[in-house]
Amino acid sequence: MKKALSLNTHALVTLGWLFVALYMIFLYAPREETMGEVQRIFYIHVPSAITAFVAYFIVALGSVMYLAKRSPAWDEVAHSAAEVGFVFCSCVLVTGPLWAKPVWGIWWTWDMRLTSTFILWLLFVSYLMLRSYLVNPSRAATLSAVVGVVGAADVIFDYMSIRWFRTQHPQPVILGGPGSGLDPRMLATLLVSWGAFLCLFAFLLRLRVGLARAQRELGEIRRTFDMDLPEVQRGQ
Repeated sequence: MKKALSLNTHALVTLGWLFVALYMIFLYAPREETMGEVQRIFYIHVPSAITAFVAYFIVALGSVMYLAKRSPAWDEVAHSAAEVGFVFCSCVLVTGPLWAKPVWGIWWTWDMRLTSTFILWLLFVSYLMLRSYLVNPSRAATLSAVVGVVGAADVIFDYMSIRWFRTQHPQPVILGGPGSGLDPRMLATLLVSWGAFLCLFAFLLRLRVGLARAQRELGEIRRTFDMDLPEVQRGQ
């Protein structure tokens, strides 16, 4: 009962935070002088990307712990984070071209940042496909964990790519060196939006981990029930 109430509270906090973020995106943040209104996609695109990075690091952590301890609980955390992270990474790949077309005049270009983000999305897809198509659950968990660990390197490369290479993608506006920075209202809007996205991610992750745990417990009950049945009944 306490857990249900906690989830309900989490849901209300997430919903309220998202409404505040939407208000700040469309009514509080100033209009960007060069790009105009389309720049407001920035407050969805960037938080989605950072949240996808956080999700994949949780996948990697859960994968490492599963390989070390063979604990189903850690595997469930990694699998759940991959499913939820896939949604946020997909949001990055949708909002990016919507922003790029009016600003760059093109939907997509194969520069380092965009390519490494697309590879990250493919890693999420690969992880989830392994979970779906391998029949042996233990083998699926092990191979997926390897993908989860190896893929963490792409997160680091993706984040650093605009610092290591000259790309079509804009340079960092936060901690990007001389000349970088945001209007205080823009920065506040970005931080509130990122907080809202992280809160949403945490809520969805809790739901998915709870579902995975319930599925595991149901499987254990079924196996125990089958073992208790007489052999004739099991054969039927």
